[in-house]
Amino acid sequence: MTIRTTPTGWQGTTTLQPGWLAFTGAVGVTEPHAHAALQVLIVAAGTVELADAHRTRRQVQAAIIPPRASHTVCGSPGARVGMLYLDPGSGAGRHLLTALTGPHRDRVDGWVAAAHALLPAARGTAGTVLDPAAMDPAALLRRWTAPAAGPHHPALRQALEFLPALLAGPVRLTDLAGMVSLSASRLGHLFAAELALPFPAYLRWARLRRAAELARDGASLTQAAHGAGFADSSHLTRVCHEMFGLAPSHLLPTVREPSGHT
Repeated sequence: MTIRTTPTGWQGTTTLQPGWLAFTGAVGVTEPHAHAALQVLIVAAGTVELADAHRTRRQVQAAIIPPRASHTVCGSPGARVGMLYLDPGSGAGRHLLTALTGPHRDRVDGWVAAAHALLPAARGTAGTVLDPAAMDPAALLRRWTAPAAGPHHPALRQALEFLPALLAGPVRLTDLAGMVSLSASRLGHLFAAELALPFPAYLRWARLRRAAELARDGASLTQAAHGAGFADSSHLTRVCHEMFGLAPSHLLPTVREPSGHT
């Protein structure tokens, strides 16, 4: 797919696989936003500055940002990044969440510290730097998936398996809970406890992923919105701004077929 430059300076490709989404390319500027996914950000060239909700700004080489942590991204001209967005229900997502539960979970210093602790490093004459493997989503996922296989509770695992088939229409927590023989309150608690997300936020993330899949397969913005269960393209646009700080017209055209499988 041909990738176009966006007014915000973003230019690259987005790869979509079950459990994760990865962007590689030039980085620009975002609005304040908070993902429902867990994000790994690695700077390959140039400079990138992150700002958190406390107005702390920091130039970073790498950061691991937890779900629902508000932030902005500002890349210098020529800056290039790798960004890996992990579904919090995946084994890798759950593993990284355990490193982001401290008092600095919503602060850029905590995100940088997590990256230094969890990303592969190599030692050279200039000191400790990121290993090239840190830019490879497949290598990172192999590193992180083994410690956790996904949600512990079998009913939550089952609910996450049922959810993709329901996304074209309305999805109520009560209906999903009934499908896995739990009360809505109990299933809602499991989403919050095990995925660090309330059910509505996870549902918006799942719909956004589905819209990206449809766009990858050739759907228009309107078709992708309806196929993923959004009321209209304006609804999709609001959620995309909320979770990525970008319009879907900037994000969805970058989605391509994966070149391989992890």
